Amino acid sequence: MSGHHQNGTHALTYLVTGAAGFIGYHLCRRLLEAGHEVTGFDGMTEYYDPRLKRGRLAQLQGFEGFTFVQGMLEEAETLKSLVADTRPDVVVHLAAQAGVRYSIEHPQSYISSNLVGTANLLEALRATPPRHLLFASTSSVYGGNEKVPFAEIDRADGPVSLYAATKKAGEAMTHSYAHLWSIPTTCFRFFTVYGPWGRPDMAPIKFASAIDEGRPIDIYGQGKMQRDFTYVDDLVDAVIRLADRPPIMGEKVSAQDSLSSVAPWRSVNIAGGRMVELMDFIETLEAALGKKAIRNFLPMQPGDVVRTQADSSLLMALVGAIPQTDISVGVPAFVDWYRKVYAPMGLAPF
Repeated sequence: MSGHHQNGTHALTYLVTGAAGFIGYHLCRRLLEAGHEVTGFDGMTEYYDPRLKRGRLAQLQGFEGFTFVQGMLEEAETLKSLVADTRPDVVVHLAAQAGVRYSIEHPQSYISSNLVGTANLLEALRATPPRHLLFASTSSVYGGNEKVPFAEIDRADGPVSLYAATKKAGEAMTHSYAHLWSIPTTCFRFFTVYGPWGRPDMAPIKFASAIDEGRPIDIYGQGKMQRDFTYVDDLVDAVIRLADRPPIMGEKVSAQDSLSSVAPWRSVNIAGGRMVELMDFIETLEAALGKKAIRNFLPMQPGDVVRTQADSSLLMALVGAIPQTDISVGVPAFVDWYRKVYAPMGLAPF
């Protein structure tokens, strides 16, 4: 790819699936600001109000380096021609049917999007291999693991939701393609990501809109659940840094490295490794909104785990940085967006 950044490094061509999604939007924006060429692919599905996706997309369409293609991962030929036409240097596969709870009610959409869709993308990449494939996995793959913090070399064979099972399967599929066709692949495992332009099915928007409108909030696990909350800007920073570190066979960076012995493939946690109790998050949200929540305490839900915490030493070894934004900074930034952009849209509660 021709063209240069201001700082002299080479501009690259990126293909980002799920570009109109929460993380996809933030990633595309950062890449475009840095002078890269980005092709965004998204199905604009109705899982949540598409107005939010259109709002994100409108922001990206202001950049001249951005091209948007609407399509579904299930459309194998569309993906094949898209990859052949754009010949991306780096592919970031974020598109997926998301959500732990939704997977209990609508299993089929996870099978078609996360399994069939990922296989279709891999076939397209086999014909036109990128320098690096980055696949969005999830901390949910650690399932019911008792050992905390979760490390990439721990076993992840006990998923407790279909969503987690499809993401684990995606990791396994990308591994086989990395082995067979030498496609350098990094699977990054997100922990609880939040921030502006977030998804309305996730706790921050559900909580913020309920508190703002005086509706009670459901707090599962008596508020004792602990999460490794990760601010979206930190996550995107880590993904972009990882994009520059494709796995190379035989080049382990530490004893904790999950690098495969038979493929240029590794999994990496992206999180700060700092536990936040759900009640602390809610209280920070209340303070930023200037309103108290009406709290409805409930037991744990099926498919949920009590605590997620990342061992972030591999990420640190690879890119020299880990997510640092504290909830005292991230939550007010989220609330600012919620008040200025989300609330005025008048979207129905999820």
